[in-house]
Amino acid sequence: MGAASTAPTPGFPLRLQWLLGIACGLLIANVYYAQPLTGLITAALGLPRASAGLLVTLPLTGYGLGLLAVVPLADLVENRRLVVLMVGLEALCLLLISVTGNPSLYLAVAFLVGTTAAAVQVLVPYVTFLAPEAERGRAVGRVVSGVMLGIMLARPVASLVSDLSSWRVIFAISAVLMAVLAIALRLILPQRRPASGLTYPRLLLSLGHIFAATPILRRRAFYHAYLFGAFSVFWTAVPLWLSGPQFGLTQRGIALVALAGVAGAIAPPLASRMADHGHSKLGSGLAMFAVIAAFLLTDLAHGASPLSLGLIVFAAVLLDFAVSANLVFGQRAIYALGAEKRGRINGLFMATFFAGGAIASALSGWCYARLGWPGVSVLGIALPVLALVYFATERTGEVPASVAVPPG
Repeated sequence: MGAASTAPTPGFPLRLQWLLGIACGLLIANVYYAQPLTGLITAALGLPRASAGLLVTLPLTGYGLGLLAVVPLADLVENRRLVVLMVGLEALCLLLISVTGNPSLYLAVAFLVGTTAAAVQVLVPYVTFLAPEAERGRAVGRVVSGVMLGIMLARPVASLVSDLSSWRVIFAISAVLMAVLAIALRLILPQRRPASGLTYPRLLLSLGHIFAATPILRRRAFYHAYLFGAFSVFWTAVPLWLSGPQFGLTQRGIALVALAGVAGAIAPPLASRMADHGHSKLGSGLAMFAVIAAFLLTDLAHGASPLSLGLIVFAAVLLDFAVSANLVFGQRAIYALGAEKRGRINGLFMATFFAGGAIASALSGWCYARLGWPGVSVLGIALPVLALVYFATERTGEVPASVAVPPG
């Protein structure tokens, strides 16, 4: 097989692909900025420490709701208008968070920040409508790189900005970026009008039917739920481990470890080439084994030596690489399904693995509190093992993409 061209098609220029990637990264980062700042925010708002978890839970819950209630609108209304409206609302919410001192208002708006950030999952499928089939995997890979960079960079950037100034500054900066982004998307993004004849209630009612009747969607969603769960297990517990007595790292030191892990974001462009050449199944299997290997490496980190810290950094890179790659394989597969249902399919895919990550994150905190890092590692290994067990049941050509989505 000859080498495929890496140049974007004339109708989908490279600058637009990178704009979508940057937009997705900036949007998804808003959901994660508060995670390393809970102590500072609760103190500033006068919230009890027992309520600190709400600062993390509410944006994530809002994002989950947005995936199921807002993202399906991409199959119903003009997509550019929907995206610009959501990004504009995101800017207003972030601006309000950066100035409010009212804890109830903060929590309510934090929920809306998550809901409007779901615009990410309206933008990602945009790529599949603009790129031809032969280039689709690489185009998706570029945009998914932005998503993964946003998730990986949000926590260390928020920590560093708050260390230099105030926790409010990161939200104010993001509010300005969202306003600029809304204008840029309005000017550059082409219109996309879906050809759906459904009403919004029928659109929502169709979600359960699509999920139940689309095997490849379920399979890919559960594969990534296990791997994203392992990702969440690692990044929930590793800051606690690194700041504990074994390593004693400061907030800045932990941020630097997280920044090193961002190297794993090089995976999407490489994975997209594998996907374009029909190797998604092989790639997913390798990603599952890589996640297991990453946690096994952390078990070799004894003491507080530079070698131990290096093993953790390498494990972070390997883990992030594997999870980023598998996301591309999953999205490449589901985007081959019915174009008229792509918004709903994407919302279901994302909501499923997002739920896996949320559950795994909660279990990770429980494991670390009671069993330390060894317990976290066992949980982190168990999830990709379960994925491999499910993966072993997949048959080649099990679900032809062209007929996978039911009508209606």
